[in-house]
Amino acid sequence: MRNRFKEVIRLIKQSRANAIKSINAELIHLYWNIGEHISLKIQHAEWGDGVVAELADFIRRKEPDLKGFSDKNLWRMKKFYETYKDSPKLSTLLREISWSHNLAIFSRSRSGQEREFYLNRCKQENYSVRELDRQISAGLFERTMLGNSKLSAVMRESQVDLSNAFKDSYVFEFLNLPEPHDERALQRGLTQQMKQFVLELGKDFLFIGEGFKLQVGGSDFYLDLLFFHRGLQCLVVFELKADKFRPDHLGQLNFYLEALDRDVKKDNENPSIGVLLCRDKDSEVVQYAMSRSLSPTMVAEYKTKLPDKRVLRKKFRELISGKSNAGSDEKNNRREAEDAEF
Repeated sequence: MRNRFKEVIRLIKQSRANAIKSINAELIHLYWNIGEHISLKIQHAEWGDGVVAELADFIRRKEPDLKGFSDKNLWRMKKFYETYKDSPKLSTLLREISWSHNLAIFSRSRSGQEREFYLNRCKQENYSVRELDRQISAGLFERTMLGNSKLSAVMRESQVDLSNAFKDSYVFEFLNLPEPHDERALQRGLTQQMKQFVLELGKDFLFIGEGFKLQVGGSDFYLDLLFFHRGLQCLVVFELKADKFRPDHLGQLNFYLEALDRDVKKDNENPSIGVLLCRDKDSEVVQYAMSRSLSPTMVAEYKTKLPDKRVLRKKFRELISGKSNAGSDEKNNRREAEDAEF
């Protein structure tokens, strides 16, 4: 009996969500226009810096019920406008997220590329402000860009766009793991904190199971963690290693991928992908080990504490510099100039 009324509830909730989006878009539009007004007045020397404080005081006295227009916030609106005024693509995207999300992004990002990355992620992942703040603190942008550069040759040549799907390192500070710990403790912690784990991976990852059983011949094998990625339309297996990467780890992972593709993958799905998640890794050893790998695999490391963003930015600068020295094209040169803000 009650099921026949569910559609009405859905319509009400959808209408409310649309109303909130409309209000948010109008609010962002207002802040943009105020920022533009202040910016142009100062640019044309019609206003001095002190006028903004006078404006805030005027609003407070004339319209005491209006909140959020302190001199500090008015300066933020000016910076908001000036940050995006020459980026029409981003100025459209930023209207789809809240002012609090926007404030976190444009005040904490160092480049246009980084701002665009987080704007897109907020739209795709529907981050709360707290989740967004955590991802910026955890260096999600830098870790993802580094991960893009370290995909195996097979993954780079894939017809499926794998950019931004995986990271060079993953941060599991929410597990509170003891030191030292083994693979079993890591696996148990990740499955118990699956919501946080999926937030770190990305919400396109759907968890299938832990200890997923494969039968090959007369033997049984168990995958640590198996997911399905909605965007990539493929199975993704995470193999956990609580020690430093060793080249022989790849042989086991390659075997699992072959078994998945032969016995588990559906005909309409893309080839399975393997991620070897290690406590630590030597990048040169990984490069040598991966150079002749014919399987779609990557090696990433995990951290049990939030990373030092200065270290991540240094690695990212080295990556950009390396591309430039290798003779990057005009597009990469533009990015290098933009990322010089680091």
